[in-house]
Amino acid sequence: MTEISPDLVWAAPTGFDPASEGWERRSDEGFVGLIGPFWQRRDGDLSALGLLTEPKHHNRRGVVQGGVLMTLADRALGTGAWHETGGKPQATVQLDVHFVETVKIGEFVEARGQVVRRTHSLVFMRGTLVVGSRVVATADGVWKILAPAGASSDRRLPVTE
Repeated sequence: MTEISPDLVWAAPTGFDPASEGWERRSDEGFVGLIGPFWQRRDGDLSALGLLTEPKHHNRRGVVQGGVLMTLADRALGTGAWHETGGKPQATVQLDVHFVETVKIGEFVEARGQVVRRTHSLVFMRGTLVVGSRVVATADGVWKILAPAGASSDRRLPVTE
């Protein structure tokens, strides 16, 4: 196994405190709870999610694992789609992430999404992940608007004999 370079593992100490910058901690369970905590902040009509990266987020090279950034993008763009639909349930059907620059452990990553288009059943989103003014990834995705819980999604006629 390749030894991790110490200069890659930690970003310069910034002392960044998301709460002091207007970010609110989100509580999430399941998989996202293992990655987070995520932080959320409203900026006008837009919502942003952030993540203060920790040692648990590193890959074999000692920088933030791409899957962590993909999860942040999925949650941020999905949250934007959720707001667009007035809180209707939905599912990610497609997500493309392009990694632009390395994120070091200890850096705060911010993800913002915007609605590109909405149809009756789909929401198309585009987003950017940044560390300060550095773009570190871009994302495009599609979210399927689902029927409310308990509603039948099977629109076929019943079979009769």
